[in-house]
Amino acid sequence: MQRTSTEGPDYFHKVVDCQWACPAHTPVPEYIRLIAEGRYSDAYMVNWKSNVFPGILGRTCDRPCEPACRRGRVEDEPVAICRLKRVAADNKDDITGRLPPPATASNGKRIALIGAGPASLTVARDLAPLGYELVLYDGDTKAGGMIRSQIPRFRLPESVIDEEVGYITGLGMEMRLGSYVDSLKSVLDEGYDAVFVGSGAPRGRDLDLPGRREVAGHIHIGIDWLSSVSFGHIEKIGRRVIVLGGGNTAMDCCRTSRRLGGEDVKVIVRSGFEEMKASPWEKEDAIHEDIPILNFLVPKAFTHDDGRLTGVTFEKVEPRLDERGRRSLVPTGEPDQHFECDDVLIAVGQENAFPWMERDIGLVFNEWGMPQVDPVTFQSTHPKVFFGGDAAFGPKNIIWAVAQGHDAAISIDKFCKGQDLAERPPPGFSMASQKMGIHEWSYDNDIANDLRYRVPLRDKAVALKDVKVEVELGFDREMAYREAQRCLNCDIQTVFSEPACIECDACADICPVDCITFTENGDEEDLRGRLNAPALNTEQAILVSGDLKTGRVMVKDEDVCLHCGLCAERCPTGAWDMQKFLLDMTHAGGTCR
Repeated sequence: MQRTSTEGPDYFHKVVDCQWACPAHTPVPEYIRLIAEGRYSDAYMVNWKSNVFPGILGRTCDRPCEPACRRGRVEDEPVAICRLKRVAADNKDDITGRLPPPATASNGKRIALIGAGPASLTVARDLAPLGYELVLYDGDTKAGGMIRSQIPRFRLPESVIDEEVGYITGLGMEMRLGSYVDSLKSVLDEGYDAVFVGSGAPRGRDLDLPGRREVAGHIHIGIDWLSSVSFGHIEKIGRRVIVLGGGNTAMDCCRTSRRLGGEDVKVIVRSGFEEMKASPWEKEDAIHEDIPILNFLVPKAFTHDDGRLTGVTFEKVEPRLDERGRRSLVPTGEPDQHFECDDVLIAVGQENAFPWMERDIGLVFNEWGMPQVDPVTFQSTHPKVFFGGDAAFGPKNIIWAVAQGHDAAISIDKFCKGQDLAERPPPGFSMASQKMGIHEWSYDNDIANDLRYRVPLRDKAVALKDVKVEVELGFDREMAYREAQRCLNCDIQTVFSEPACIECDACADICPVDCITFTENGDEEDLRGRLNAPALNTEQAILVSGDLKTGRVMVKDEDVCLHCGLCAERCPTGAWDMQKFLLDMTHAGGTCR
C-alpha cells in the first residue's frame, strides 16, 4: 500500500466518525469536551455555527452521528451525543452578544425565501450577515415550519423554538408571515435576484380504502392533525385510536393521542418491528407509554355503522423471499383481523406538493412531480430558483435540511456574485499538538468505563395529562459530565513521524486494543489480515506509514483505536504525537468564519 496521505482534511475527518456522519459536520468531540469543562456557552456556539438549532436538535435530531460513534464499537451503546447537545442549550448564558450583528449596509441583492422552516432559516442565517436583503414568506403566522407545526410540544417546548428561531430572524429580514405563496411566477416577477424554496413536504399520504369517505370525519391525516394540535385547533380525540404507519410521525401521533383522551391507542404497521422507519428510541418511548405496536397487518377497509366509524379490518401478512432472493410481504391466509376504534390517524408517509409552481417558467419536474435539483448546488433548472430541505429531495430530518441550507446559501452567494456554482469552497482545518509534558495531555485521555446514562423522564402519570409538558427532563450537569467522559476524543489524532521511529515496537506493545502493527507491506486485503488484530472493517481506513529503516511499515487500524495516547507516552523518540484535528466548514461568503 502507498503511504496514507494526511496532508488535507479528508483522512482525519473520516476518523472522526460522528462528525463525518453528521450532515452538517458538527465537531462533536470538541463540544462534548467543552461541556465536560463546564463551558456551556462555548459548546453552544460550536453547535450553532454548524447545526444552527442546538436546543431543537438536542431534543429532536435523528442522530445519524450516534450509530457511527466509536464507543458503540467497544460496547453496546454509543455516547448520548444528541442529548449532550441539549445540555449546552439548557445551561448556556446569554449568547446574543456572540451572534453575528445585523449587516450595516445592503449589498444590493434581494433574496426571497419561501417557507420558514429549518432549510430557509439556515439560508437566512448564512446570508443575512453578508448584507443580503431577505424576504421570508410563510403561510403560518409564526416562523419555524415543521419544527413548530409537526413536532409535539411534549418533545419540543415552544419556548425553545421561539428562542432559536428568534436568533435568526433577529439578524434582520422582512417577515411576510401569514402570506401563503400561491404562485412562484408572481414571486419571480417581483425582481428578486434569487429565490430559495424551503416549503417542506406538506402533504400527508392518504389511504383510499373502502369506507374512507363514509367516515371521513374520524379519519385524519397525521401531519395535518399534529399541526392542528400544535396550533390549538384540536384538543381531544376518541377513547379508542388506531394509528396507521411505522415512522416517527406515527409515533408522534400515538403519543399525542394518549394525551388528548386516547385510552386504547394502537400503532398498526404493515412491516415488521425491526423494519419500521421510526427511530428505535421513538418506538421505545411509545411502548413506555403503554402503546402496543402490532406488525405485519395491512389495512383493508374502514368499517362503519350508520355513518359512525366502528374500526379497521386488516389482512395478516408475512415476509417471504422469491426465487431471486427478493423480500416481499404476502398474505398468510389467516382470517382477517378487525380492531374497533373511534378515530384513525393515517401516518404512512409524506409527499411534496407544488401546485403553486407554474410549469411554464423554466422548471423541469420529474415523473414523481419533483423539481430537478442539482444535488451539489441545489440549483433548479431555473437558474434563479434554489431548493433545499424536504422540498428538494423529499422528507428527511431537520439536520439534513440544515446541511442543505448551508450548501444552498453558498450557491446563492456565488450566483449573485457571478461565480461558478460548481466550484465549492473547501473546508479549513487545523492540527494542534495536545502535549503538555511527557505523560500529560491537554485533554482527558482516561477511558471511562461507565455505560450510557439514560435521560430522566417525567413521571408517566404526569406526562400523559398535558400535551405541552415536556417528557424528557434532560441531563443535569453532573450526569452530563459523566456521559461526556464516555467520549473517546476521536478528533485527537495519532500522528506518526517515520524519521523519528526506531522501530522498538514499544507503541505496539502498550496499545490496549492491538491496533498498531509493524510488518512487511502488501496489498490492502493481505495487510489487513496480517495485523496484530485483523482490521475487518473495510469501511474504515487504515493508517499506513512510508517505508521505515528496516523496510517495514507501521500500520494502524483506525477502527478500534481508543485515542488514549499511550503510544505517544511510551514512544522514546516522539515519533507519535496526539494532535487535535478541528474541521472548519466553509459557509456562504467563501471563507471559513
